[in-house]
Amino acid sequence: MKLTHIRRTIAAALHTAKPLGYRALSGQVAHLVDNGLLVRTGDILDRLGADDLKDGQKSWYGRHVAKAYRAAHLGADAIKVWAQHRTTGKWIHVHVYSPVDPALYTALQTYKATSHLSAADFARCA
Repeated sequence: MKLTHIRRTIAAALHTAKPLGYRALSGQVAHLVDNGLLVRTGDILDRLGADDLKDGQKSWYGRHVAKAYRAAHLGADAIKVWAQHRTTGKWIHVHVYSPVDPALYTALQTYKATSHLSAADFARCA
């Protein structure tokens, strides 16, 4: 029965406008992202004031987060959601995490371009 529901959802999503279609495909996960219960890596960087980072660096930060998440969860990937890319407007499939997931903050420290944003560096400066 669940497979039938998924097939119907996909079929309905294919015959609607793109934003609505991707929203339907994301389902409950998109709702959790909208309410801040799950965050994308770009959201974390924006909250930390890393707007000056290039798109490529933000993408590499996301890869570092995914690697840290897999290491902590026995190789499992995080949940994905469809989101519109903020500069190109294309719909992309991105991982989302709990706002307090240690992988987000491990990646801040391990990725050279974001290491200046980690709490350890702030404590060192104080």
